[in-house]
Amino acid sequence: MAQPTMTREAEVLLASLNHQRDHVLGILVGLSDEALRRPVLPSGWTCLGLVQHLALDVERFWFRAVFAGQVSAEPGDPDDAATGNAPADAWQVGPDVPAEDVLNLYRQEIELANAIITTTPLDRPPAQWPERWPNWRFEDLRQAILHVITESAVHAGHLDAVRELIDGRTWLVLN
Repeated sequence: MAQPTMTREAEVLLASLNHQRDHVLGILVGLSDEALRRPVLPSGWTCLGLVQHLALDVERFWFRAVFAGQVSAEPGDPDDAATGNAPADAWQVGPDVPAEDVLNLYRQEIELANAIITTTPLDRPPAQWPERWPNWRFEDLRQAILHVITESAVHAGHLDAVRELIDGRTWLVLN
């Protein structure tokens, strides 16, 4: 069966999403392992923790779990390759986890999400929906993409602020 052709709208949404993803990865270029792991803000999250959150709680969850139905969309399932669920706190990266592994996980989840986005009509409803959210729901993939664009952009801004606090660099200077 032939794959559906992406519409112009889907191309624009994906380009916008990829721009935000590139921003997330780009603002981190050149940071040391120590800087990637250092909490800078009072809330205590780290750059690596934020990237892992984006990989597991955002990219994997919304595209692979909710829209493709490839993994469970419910909390409490074991965190393993079979279910693809995020750990209870995806924001925490253990000291034994190499920074490059976290960045590569994000890149891998982006690639898998893009495969879903490029082959799924924007008006397709979710394959499954988490029971923990019975009172709201995305109607279609379009809404999920817009949500992930927003969340990625917000977190890119968080990373901008942290990078500036770490070494004074900003995204506009890095680009």
